[in-house]
Amino acid sequence: MKCLSHVIGALGILILTGSPAPAQPPAGGPPVPPMTNLQVFSKDLAPAQVLQTMQAFSDSLGVQCNYCHVQEGGRIDFASDAKREKRVARQMILMRDSINVMLAGDVGKPAGPGPTAGTGYAGAPVGVTCRSCHRGLPLPGLIADVVAGASASGGAAAGLAKFKELRTKYYGGSQYDFSEMGLVTIAQRAMTAKNPDAAIAYLQANLEYYPKSARTYQEMALARSAKGDKQGAIRDLEKAVELDPNSAQARAQLDELKRQ
Repeated sequence: MKCLSHVIGALGILILTGSPAPAQPPAGGPPVPPMTNLQVFSKDLAPAQVLQTMQAFSDSLGVQCNYCHVQEGGRIDFASDAKREKRVARQMILMRDSINVMLAGDVGKPAGPGPTAGTGYAGAPVGVTCRSCHRGLPLPGLIADVVAGASASGGAAAGLAKFKELRTKYYGGSQYDFSEMGLVTIAQRAMTAKNPDAAIAYLQANLEYYPKSARTYQEMALARSAKGDKQGAIRDLEKAVELDPNSAQARAQLDELKRQ
């Protein structure tokens, strides 16, 4: 596989020497002023194409133009490189494109990104976009990491408060995992940290959202067992089996616990 710096260098040449349609003035209107300080896009790229790409960036990160660009007195200075976020964005664009070049070579399909990239359709390009990682967040991350950060200083109560805050704000979007497994994963982290009380708190909250989650009861049994509450664990496993009679794992756990 090529060295990343070599790929980025090659991409830089391709980007700067590309020849898309030049900017055209609107019919009957004044000429469109040229864009300045373009470094990762062709200097001949039509302003409309640049703006369309910038809008895609904004949507992918859930931000406005002034997240990367300097804004003073209500005016945005698009040419300025004063903000760190803009400089980082350039490197992220190059990283994304380098990934797509290498990925296409590895799997033997056309390079993305594109409207059908990664869909699995025959002949569709492979590749990633900004949204692949950011999912509408300027700083992408897992909800388990965010909750862990909140609970580090305030315990499970603070972690749950952060989870509920994010769920209220982002539920229905793609930013965070609010599925049945979201809080289960967070509870599993608490168990790894040998904190079964926190795990139980997270799992009980999960039952508010998913009252028929057999997996939640199964994980609850593990937490209760860690606390020495055998009868409580048995009740949880019996509930898990009731909700999911096909769960061989839950049945095996229940049989083993009853034999102890």
